[in-house]
Amino acid sequence: MQKITPCLWFNFNAEEAVNHYLSIFKSGEILEVSRFGDAVPEQEGKVLSMRFVLEGQEFMALNAGPQFPFTEAISLFVDCDSQAEVDHYWDKLCEGGSPGRCAWLKDKFGVSWQIVPRSLLNMLQDNDANRSGRVMKAMIEMSKIDVAVLEAAYSAD
Repeated sequence: MQKITPCLWFNFNAEEAVNHYLSIFKSGEILEVSRFGDAVPEQEGKVLSMRFVLEGQEFMALNAGPQFPFTEAISLFVDCDSQAEVDHYWDKLCEGGSPGRCAWLKDKFGVSWQIVPRSLLNMLQDNDANRSGRVMKAMIEMSKIDVAVLEAAYSAD
């Protein structure tokens, strides 16, 4: 087990969420599952927690009820190599959820994600303030990131 593992609190749909995420990411697996015992009779035998890995990052999913819903205060940042990868993750994670602004979305479980092409970060870090400013202005207008539009803004004179 890694030293620090994010724990995601679900409203008794952790197993559905984990299986959904495993169907989206190329690399992932369930590492262990624990179940409720007789201390919580209405949940006995159902999944209590799941330890799983997505793309090398370990997570814990906890079935604990509706007391603490997800907020945008914590998001999962997905580093993408291409527009095709952005499209894949955005489309799959947004199904049943809701798009946000500037690469953010909420999935159908309420988890916030940022689907970000690496090229965006590179353009925003450019030493030329005009170039990076044009990219920032273009990005602010977007929901899902469109790399071609960002590149055009970056290259404009």
